[in-house]
Amino acid sequence: MNDETINEMIIKCPVCGIEGVAKSIMKELEIPHFGQVMETTIQCPSCGFRHSDVIALEQNDPAKYVLEINKNTMSVRVVRSQSATVIIPEAGVKVEPGPKSEGYVTNVEGVLTRFEDAVIKALNLFEDEESQKNAKATLEYIRELKKGNETATLIILDPFGQSNVVSDSVETFDIPEEELRELKTGFAHIEDN
Repeated sequence: MNDETINEMIIKCPVCGIEGVAKSIMKELEIPHFGQVMETTIQCPSCGFRHSDVIALEQNDPAKYVLEINKNTMSVRVVRSQSATVIIPEAGVKVEPGPKSEGYVTNVEGVLTRFEDAVIKALNLFEDEESQKNAKATLEYIRELKKGNETATLIILDPFGQSNVVSDSVETFDIPEEELRELKTGFAHIEDN
C-alpha cells in the first residue's frame, strides 16, 4: 500500500471540546484490488476519543461478494465500505450501514470478531429469556466458526461497489435492480413531495 499524508492538524476535540488537543490525520491510500481510499483518524489524548474511517474515492458498479467461511478462509482480506451490508445468514446476523457507519479493512476472522462483539453487547441490552437464548446460540455459533469447526457464508452487498473480498474463492455478482432499491446505504435522503 502506498500512502501519502494529505493533511495533519491539531483541532478542537469534537467530544470534550478542548481546543488544540485532538490530532486529525487524513491519508490517501491505494489499496491493491480495491483502489483509492481516504483514511481519516481523529485522536484526542485528553479524553481518549478516537474515530477512524475509510472512505472510498472511486465509485464502481454495485456488487455482491460471497465467500464460504471455513478454517482456510479466516485470513482472507475483507474491505468493507461505509455503505455495505454484511450478512452471515447461517448465524442469523446482519449489519446494515447507518449514518455513523464506518468502513474498515480486516480479514474474515476480524469480521467474525465484530459480530461476536455486537452479540455480546446485545446480551447485555436484552434481558428477556428468548433474546438471551438466541444471542447465546448465535455467539456459540460464531465462536465455533472462528475455531474452524463450522462453515457459513459471508455475504457483502455494496450498492456503490466499494467493498472487496480478496480471494480466488470469492464469488462476485451483480445486484439486481429490485434488490438494490431495498439496500440501505447509510446516507440520509431528502425526498421532494
